[in-house]
Amino acid sequence: MIHSDRTAGLMAPLAGGLIAFSMPPWGWWPFAFVGIAILDMLLANQPRKERFKRATVVGIWWLFPATFWMWDMTIPGYLIQGVVFSMLYGAVAMLVPPTQGRRVALPAALVLAALVRWNWPFGGVPLASLAISQSDAPLAQTARVFGSLTIVALVGVGGVALSALAERNMRDTTIAVGVLVAAVFLTIVAPHGQAIDTIDIAIVQGGGPQNTRAANTSSREVFVRHLEASQGVQGPVDFVLWPENVVHTRGPLVDTPVYDELVEMAQDLDAPIIAGIIETFGDEGFFLNASMTINPDGTNSGRYDKLRRVPFGEFVPFRGLIERVAPDFLPTNDAKPGTGPAIIETGVGTAAISISWEVFHDDRTYDGMSNGGLIQLNPTNGSSFWLTIVQTQQIASSQLRAIESGRWVLQAAPTGFSAIIKPDGTIVDRTGISEARVLQGEVELREGNTWATRFTWYPMFVVAVVGFVVAWGFARRDSVASTA
Repeated sequence: MIHSDRTAGLMAPLAGGLIAFSMPPWGWWPFAFVGIAILDMLLANQPRKERFKRATVVGIWWLFPATFWMWDMTIPGYLIQGVVFSMLYGAVAMLVPPTQGRRVALPAALVLAALVRWNWPFGGVPLASLAISQSDAPLAQTARVFGSLTIVALVGVGGVALSALAERNMRDTTIAVGVLVAAVFLTIVAPHGQAIDTIDIAIVQGGGPQNTRAANTSSREVFVRHLEASQGVQGPVDFVLWPENVVHTRGPLVDTPVYDELVEMAQDLDAPIIAGIIETFGDEGFFLNASMTINPDGTNSGRYDKLRRVPFGEFVPFRGLIERVAPDFLPTNDAKPGTGPAIIETGVGTAAISISWEVFHDDRTYDGMSNGGLIQLNPTNGSSFWLTIVQTQQIASSQLRAIESGRWVLQAAPTGFSAIIKPDGTIVDRTGISEARVLQGEVELREGNTWATRFTWYPMFVVAVVGFVVAWGFARRDSVASTA
C-alpha cells in the first residue's frame, strides 16, 4: 500500500513507464505485471478522487511513450488521445473498491477500459494495449479463448498476484495464480481450427526510405519499386500479396493504364496479385482505400474497401478546428469507409482481410472469420512513420489475430515490416525496414472457429461486469462488518 503523496508521485510514473516498456518495440513483457502490481498498491485504501488521480498519472506515463509515433503524424491527436485515455484509466479506477474486492475489480476495470479505448472516440486507438505487450509471451495463447481482452484480464490478474505476494497475502496470491492456471488449461482445450489445404504464397515488399509522406513521395516510384520487386517471385505461387496503397489512381483503377500493368505482371507471375490501391475522387472530395485481386486473364475477382479509418490520418475529426493547428499534417480529403464484409477472394479460397489500422481492431478478424475466411491478410503501410513503434506493434497485433482466429496471417508493407505468421503467433519470416524483398512460403488454409471468433468480446465483458459486482459485494460486506 502506498499512502503518501510523495511516494505515489514517484511510483505512479514508475508503474506507467514499466507498462510502456513492456510494449513493442522494447518488448520487456514481464514489466507489465510489475506495473499493474504497483497500480494495485497505489489504489489501496485511497478515496475515489485519489484513485482517479493516481491511475491517470499511470496512464500518462504508459500511453505517451508507447504512442509517441503519433507526434510525427498529428501533435493535436497525440495529445488528445494521451490525455483522454489516461483519464479513462483514472475513471475506471474510481470504480475499483479501495479495500476488499479491489483485486477482483482491478482486472475487470482494465478490461472495461480496453473495450472502450479500442472503440471510442473516433473509432478507437487500440495501440499500446496490455494485450499487445504479451504477443510474444506465454499468455498470448489465451487470445484464442475469448480474444485479446482475455490477455488484458490475465495481465491484471498476474499484477494483483504480485501485489498480494509483496504484501504476503497468500490467500489472494493463491486465488490469482489459480485463475492463471485455469486460463492456461482453457487454452489447451480451446479449439483452434484445422488445416484443409496448403498453398504457396508470395509477399512483395518494394522497399524505399522510411518516414516519407504521400505529399512528398512519387506514387509512381513506389508502384515501380513493387513491380520490380515482384520480378523476384519464384513461381509457381497461388497468389501474390502487395502492401496497402502502393497503387494510386485518379478515379477507378480499372479505367487506368496502371490496371493494364498489373494485369501484365499477373500474367508474368501466372498468379493473381492482391494489390493495395488508393482511388482519388477529387471532385467528390473523398478517396477509397482498398485491396483488389487482379487475375492473369485481366479480370478482378475480389475487392475489399477499408472500413476502419485512421483518425487524423485517413479522416479528420473536427477538421475545421484541427486544420488551424496542423494543416500540413492532415489529408486534404477523408477516406470513404467501406461497407462490405472483411473478406477478399484470392483465387484459391476466401481470405479474411484487415487493411493496416484494422489489424489492431479484433472485430475485423471476427467479421472475416464469420464470412468464411481461411487465411488472414494484412496489407499495410507504415512508411510514413519514424521509429518502429507502429511497425512492431502491428506485427504484435498480427500475431494476436493469428492466435485468436487459428489462421495464418500474411502481412505486407512497402518499407517493412512484412511477415508470415503461423496460427500460434510464431513469426516464420519477417523483412527488415526499407529493404526490397520477397517473402515466399507454404501456408495452410484453415477452417473452424475458435471460441474467440465464435463468441467475440461478449464473454469478457460479462466477466468484467460480474467481477465488479463480486468486488463491490465484498466491499459492502467488509464495510458492514467494520461498523457492526
